[in-house]
Amino acid sequence: MAIPRRVLPSVALLHYSSPPVIGGVESVLAHQALRLAARGFEVHVLAGRGGALGGRVRLHRLPLLDSRHRRVLAVTHELEQGRVTPAFSALTAQIRRTLARVLAGTDVCLVHNALTLHKNLALTAALHRLASEGFPVRFVVWCHDLAGTNPQYRSHLHPGEPWSLLSTPIPGATYVAVSRERQRQLSAALTLPEAQIEVVPNGIDPAAFLHLTPAARWLADTLRLWEQQIVLLLPARITRRKQIEYALRVVAELVRRELTVRLLVTGPLGAHNPRNQEYFEELHTLRRALAIDEHVVFCTELPGPDGGGIVLSDRVMTDLYLLADGLLLPSREEGFGLPLLEAGLARLPAFTSEIAPLREIGGDAIQTFRTGAPPSVCAQQIIHGLMDDRGYRLRRRILSGYAWDVIMRDRIVPLLTQLAAVLRP
Repeated sequence: MAIPRRVLPSVALLHYSSPPVIGGVESVLAHQALRLAARGFEVHVLAGRGGALGGRVRLHRLPLLDSRHRRVLAVTHELEQGRVTPAFSALTAQIRRTLARVLAGTDVCLVHNALTLHKNLALTAALHRLASEGFPVRFVVWCHDLAGTNPQYRSHLHPGEPWSLLSTPIPGATYVAVSRERQRQLSAALTLPEAQIEVVPNGIDPAAFLHLTPAARWLADTLRLWEQQIVLLLPARITRRKQIEYALRVVAELVRRELTVRLLVTGPLGAHNPRNQEYFEELHTLRRALAIDEHVVFCTELPGPDGGGIVLSDRVMTDLYLLADGLLLPSREEGFGLPLLEAGLARLPAFTSEIAPLREIGGDAIQTFRTGAPPSVCAQQIIHGLMDDRGYRLRRRILSGYAWDVIMRDRIVPLLTQLAAVLRP
């Protein structure tokens, strides 16, 4: 059954297999397919083995695409011996007919590895034939691995076709490599300028990796925590001894240095002092005066994912420690300091006032500031402390450049939209 054409670009993603088959390429294919479908693309997955992905992604299970299909294995065994037999030609022709039927109406076909690896050379040859015949689909050759650069595959490759197809550019195709090193290797293998090969890295879903609760996912998305340069956590009730006003002034200093910041104040009003409401109003007034309304969040005021208010359960609080870059505790008085214990287990850098209970817990593993120190001193301490922390720098590097939503928004969607526009001006 042919894939129907729609107004939005129709995209096919092709690989030997798809999830639940376990593999890095399979995982990447699934992330790409599901996110493209969520953005309104018509998405089809063509694979020899695998199951449905859901999310409006249609699976076309085409057994002869599988590198482990019995006919493919038999032909691969002959090819490893340097023999190109009629069985290879017959298999290639059948795969070509199947692909022509299923890809009819598709705008763009993302071919993952099948044009740079030798795991199913009949599939490789079939794709080359379709392209050389002018089949109306724009192929995107997505290179994770190359057979020619892997020493363990050297004995499997021989001169001439079909092996030479792995180093033959497809007419009109767009080439994508998952890293600069793969870009360099692919450029050498195909004798293409590196500038003609896009680099689109693989990614990660931070919320899924951290197993965030729905409430924490909502917080991260609504407050755009993934996009900030610094996320600070102040897990305290609204009471004067916590010196939350000092934290607000520290945030103002960070913003003045042109940093994107979120401060999350998690607690409600202190339960035992009726004047805490007055203090809360003072904090709101100060936040407005410092022009940091969007940078300082009192979590108990948030509507939550269902509009009924956010519930900061113990599990959601654990998520906030995972979402934050640093703990900020400017209290002028504490009897203990439970947040320091939690921050330590979450490997979260801690910046606290220099009071005895917090120093007793944290020792020299925390950074402290005098309770009367100017907010600018604390702000500078946070900047230097985080910039000296390789874990923080790596985290922010990953979130800014390797989160799937970022890659999809900045790299993949523009690429596919541009290719579809070329095909349908």
